[in-house]
Amino acid sequence: MAHLTDILIVRGILPIEHLDKIAAEEDDEPSIRELVNQGVVSEAQFASAKAEKHGVPFVELTDYPVERAAVALVPAAVCRRYDVLPIAIADGRLILAMVDPGNVFALDDVRSAALMSIRPVVVERNDLLAATDRYHRADGELNDLTSALEEESASTEAHSPYGDVVDDDVPIVRFVNLIVSQAIQDRASDIHIEPAERDLRVRYRIDGVLHEMQRAPKTIQNGVISRLKIMSDIDIAERRKPQDGRMSVLHAGRKIDLRVATLPTVWGEKIVMRILDNGESEMKLSDLGLLERNAEAFRQSYSKPYGMILVTGPTGSGKSTTLYTTLHSVARPEINVITVEDPVEYRMAGINQVQVNPKAGLTFASALRSILRSDPDVVLLGEIRDHETAQIAIEAALTGHLVLSTLHTNDAPSAVTRLTEMNIEPFLVGSALDCVVAQRLARRLCDRCKEAYRPEVSDLLALRLAVEPGERSPQIYRPIGCSACSNTGYRGRIALHEVMLVTEEIERHAVARSSSADIMRTAREQGMLTLREDGWSKVRLGHTSVEEILRVVV
Repeated sequence: MAHLTDILIVRGILPIEHLDKIAAEEDDEPSIRELVNQGVVSEAQFASAKAEKHGVPFVELTDYPVERAAVALVPAAVCRRYDVLPIAIADGRLILAMVDPGNVFALDDVRSAALMSIRPVVVERNDLLAATDRYHRADGELNDLTSALEEESASTEAHSPYGDVVDDDVPIVRFVNLIVSQAIQDRASDIHIEPAERDLRVRYRIDGVLHEMQRAPKTIQNGVISRLKIMSDIDIAERRKPQDGRMSVLHAGRKIDLRVATLPTVWGEKIVMRILDNGESEMKLSDLGLLERNAEAFRQSYSKPYGMILVTGPTGSGKSTTLYTTLHSVARPEINVITVEDPVEYRMAGINQVQVNPKAGLTFASALRSILRSDPDVVLLGEIRDHETAQIAIEAALTGHLVLSTLHTNDAPSAVTRLTEMNIEPFLVGSALDCVVAQRLARRLCDRCKEAYRPEVSDLLALRLAVEPGERSPQIYRPIGCSACSNTGYRGRIALHEVMLVTEEIERHAVARSSSADIMRTAREQGMLTLREDGWSKVRLGHTSVEEILRVVV
């Protein structure tokens, strides 16, 4: 049997200068593994060499069509113990993905569990762990729990006694915990628990698109809803009107907050949970994906000691993430930062966060008026919704405070006209407003499967995308789909930005009550990139596709 060292040298992978670091022993795998950890040899090269050493195939697991029927033949505990995963059945044999094909104990135990002969293949360790989590995560346990709950519910009252239990072994508690942990693992932004006529549907919003993940029997509906209400400190007796709450869970050693909202429907209360990962509040400005020109303009604005910065866009466009990232950049021990939010989405250390409470008379306007007496340097206002809030925010920006807030407009220039429509004096808008950032979120192309191509210039012109006369069509990318991105062609999201600095010319437009079209024209003459132009730049960089830009930008 060949040594791993010899295989890697023949393939030209292992540099000669590393030979003296590899122990001259029969088993050179630990030494090679150390080189993998150092980045000298890639995980794929290491796995491929092991496959050749043992005379078995090497498989790219992320591109392999895994058969769930094969996965079900071997218990999850066995798979995790030996780092193996059944991936297919071919010619009466079970194809077993392995990290170490020489592990005879693993082969024997899998053979006993599946009652089939085994054909091993080698895969990368990280790919195997990810696939094991994906296929053996909570799906099987959720199905088992659903069956157990259905049997229990048959012998209990329909409204279920599980609302006040805290024992993690109680089925309804495990069911709820698994739904939440699976959503966090799948990078979901929202969890929808929706009662239907005959069952309870669970959907996750991943990269802006809803995916159905689970259907549970109708009999457990009230138990699940009561459990979530208890966790969120919501009145479980009130089922006739919408309610809001909040809860926190621990996942992989991190504290994750969830914002919970209930909504009465004809088939029962629907619950939507927004997952608020506090890690996002620790992002850097460079993580926002701003183009160089936009990043510099935005940095120039938030570095000033006073003025107003607005982030605009529809719900779910990443406005809060942008504001918190900006806040993370400006917050220092020597300045006083106060936020007023409804609700407080991300908890940040070192700043003072105020939750509005209209029932107690604490509205955006009253809270803002009060905190201005608390000697703030920077104020983050969750949203400008009415004249009173806008007036106080404008005055705060004019009296030496840096004010960050959001507004619902379709583009950056419209923010100026929106404020004047709220009966704010135009000369105050022009003086106080310093920068407006319009934002959208587009899905990011999957790096593993995206495909390069050159579109027809006529097609780009028809889409109103910038191509110079006579210029050759640029190389861009389109989605294909693989197992790593669940065959969608996209994984993760990227922000598109329109950054408008309020210059003297735009200030004159505000005073003159010019239309948003006039303000847009002036801003573009001064170098502002529109959302579509910013998106096109990110298409050319290979981050997203033309279809995505057209989906999210008017």
